[in-house]
Amino acid sequence: MLSKHNHKPGLRQDVMAGFIGYFTTVYIVAVNSQILQAAGLPLEKGMVATILASAAGCLIMALYANAPMVLIPGMGVNALFAYSIIEGSGLAFREGLAVVIVAGLIFLVTAFTRLGDWLKTAIPESLKHAITVGLGMFLTLIGLEKGGLVVRGEHSLITLGNPSSALVITSLLTLFIAIFLFAKNVPGNFLITMIVGTIIAHFTGLLEGPGESLSLANQEWIMIPSFSGITEFGFWMAVFPLTIVLIFENMGLLHGQLSMLKQEDKFKKSYQATAFSAITSGFFGTSPTVSSAESAAVIASGGKSGRASLTMAGLFLATLLLIPWISMVPATAISPILIIVGALMVQNIKEIPLDNLSEAMPAFLIIVMIPFTYSIADGMAFGFIAYPIVKFAIGKQRELTTPVVCIAMIFLLEFIMRTLGH
Repeated sequence: MLSKHNHKPGLRQDVMAGFIGYFTTVYIVAVNSQILQAAGLPLEKGMVATILASAAGCLIMALYANAPMVLIPGMGVNALFAYSIIEGSGLAFREGLAVVIVAGLIFLVTAFTRLGDWLKTAIPESLKHAITVGLGMFLTLIGLEKGGLVVRGEHSLITLGNPSSALVITSLLTLFIAIFLFAKNVPGNFLITMIVGTIIAHFTGLLEGPGESLSLANQEWIMIPSFSGITEFGFWMAVFPLTIVLIFENMGLLHGQLSMLKQEDKFKKSYQATAFSAITSGFFGTSPTVSSAESAAVIASGGKSGRASLTMAGLFLATLLLIPWISMVPATAISPILIIVGALMVQNIKEIPLDNLSEAMPAFLIIVMIPFTYSIADGMAFGFIAYPIVKFAIGKQRELTTPVVCIAMIFLLEFIMRTLGH
């Protein structure tokens, strides 16, 4: 629970840190809703889902773990949900929400047992980092597509977009501004990018007017997931990669953030809070929330307790009033954010031992196959299947763990089932 010792200096610092955390992450409302739109959810509903899931996540983190973390739908996780689980697996949107809830429940089990620590040590670091890099490459590709910077080629899979078109010119101008703001470490750089990008789109004739105000009476605040496919193999093959990404991403982020805060003792409850929050996301209608990398900005700004998260929860709820204006944000203002986030995730490649063939080759397959197959699950499958094959080939089978072999066999079985038409 929140501390009873509300000393004014500490309270003021937490509230200010909460404001900073909000302004560095509110971009997710526009970005995530556009990704959810690709999965078939109307833009306004995607904004409501993103806002409610973020507010609920911050509230859970504040009340349960008393930690200054911001929980929002994860970049990369949302792409996995929209492009692999919904589009790739052919599941209906509400069936995809059921996948989110089941993955969240498994995540919760690992948070309350030693299963999470066991998986963390059993899965090779090279594969975990490769998944992050592959997600980064995938987000970059989506960003380039949204901005019209790459298009389907006449004689190739993709080619450069028309450099003289208003779409490409607007995207490039916004991208260069975004890179400048990010390199200068300007606070709220992504939010500023969206605002400036929207203004540029206005002058290039790409901007539509604001949408209608949110109708509170007709709004579907809670979505009912469909578990109709839970007995099918394809449903569980969608749950599988989402669960893996949720466990590893939150473990890594929380360890780093709480070390920065010097409150490592809060890891267990913070990890459990992220699992609870991920489950609620499925009922709000979005991909799972994670502990955002921007939590570092909250901590750096002096956030020490859950009061910072509580502040962010309130600010996210207030964002419901801004939906008509957020709906104006064009794809050209979103694409630079996806590209920069992708670039940040790709930096994990330096953690992969590229001079070790048995680690580098499976990792490489994950990295290239995620964007090239347009499927995060398929990209992961190639790497996990290749891992034991390479280890056996060079006589390092003793380095294999039971979970890795089991995961490889599950992915291989899924490929065989798909080949046979099941």
